[in-house]
Amino acid sequence: MGSEVWNVLVTGGAGYIGSHTVLELLEAGFQVVVIDNLINAYKDLNSEKPKCLLIVEKLTNKNVTFIDCDITNINDLRDVFQKHTFSCVIHFAALKAVGESCQKPLEYYKVNVAGTVNILEVMRENNVKHFIYSSSATVYGIPEQLPLVEDMKTGNCTNPYGKTKFMVEEILKDLCKSDDEFSVISLRYFNPVGAHSSGQIGEDPNGIPNNLMPYIAQVSVGKRDMLYIYGNDYDTPDGTGVRDYIHIVDLAIGHVKAMTYQKTCNPMGFKAINLGTGKGYSVLEVIRAYEKASGKKIPYKIVERRPGDISASYADASVANKELGWTTTKNLDDMCADTWKWQQNNPNGYKN
Repeated sequence: MGSEVWNVLVTGGAGYIGSHTVLELLEAGFQVVVIDNLINAYKDLNSEKPKCLLIVEKLTNKNVTFIDCDITNINDLRDVFQKHTFSCVIHFAALKAVGESCQKPLEYYKVNVAGTVNILEVMRENNVKHFIYSSSATVYGIPEQLPLVEDMKTGNCTNPYGKTKFMVEEILKDLCKSDDEFSVISLRYFNPVGAHSSGQIGEDPNGIPNNLMPYIAQVSVGKRDMLYIYGNDYDTPDGTGVRDYIHIVDLAIGHVKAMTYQKTCNPMGFKAINLGTGKGYSVLEVIRAYEKASGKKIPYKIVERRPGDISASYADASVANKELGWTTTKNLDDMCADTWKWQQNNPNGYKN
């Protein structure tokens, strides 16, 4: 198993995390097929491929096979598996905004849960048994203690988005119990931020950003007037929410390490692994670091808390270090500098 080249299916590979992971997979020598329905990707007018993947091909000097496909359509998924042979699936495709999930729960369950069941069903039909799942620290719910460790209780989730990630993890556990040939690694991310050091690929949210860093970035280039901070009365040192921010490239490399681990060690069953830095930063700390990186003042206004938000969350990442040989290499200053470089080069994202 260790020597042959693996052909990898990456679902949602035209998204923010997906595109950076595709780049690292290509650099590591894997062959990659991407499926995406392009609802959150900018399509190049002169190509069938989304612009981010064209840039990935240019940066790596390697080819990506792209297929426009929606995971909620099982017959389209079956077509993909009939045309290509896969060794492993990395599954990113999902709806991911916490606030939106509270307003549109059915859409989130349909895509994130039912869509994932479709993929697993087609994998089973085609005897593809290696699966890397894009999970989230939201599965831990309101932390009883910090840092968060993989064997802590999960499921007391504060929003439908987190519930979908928890439900899929439970489905994956049951699948592994029913079929001992399945090898599943569920990577629980903390807060991915930053951009590739080239400044050519980065986060390009549709409409108003749901996450802190892209919002700050859009304020810094004058696209938005000010940042809204949702609550300053949390039980944290400065009252603003504390999160474990992880550089997108470190996160992407975590997927390569997880798949290399599957390829060389072939672990059976379900395994959850945190991907985070192990350190939390408050909203105000992130603002100050971004101001330092960009030389721009970020105006902000304190408003009411958002439903579903918690005061603090950060990881114990020692399992990733021990099992995968993975550790983060980039700090908050790197995250802010690379975000600024991407936003400065691409004030309108991929539409430039």
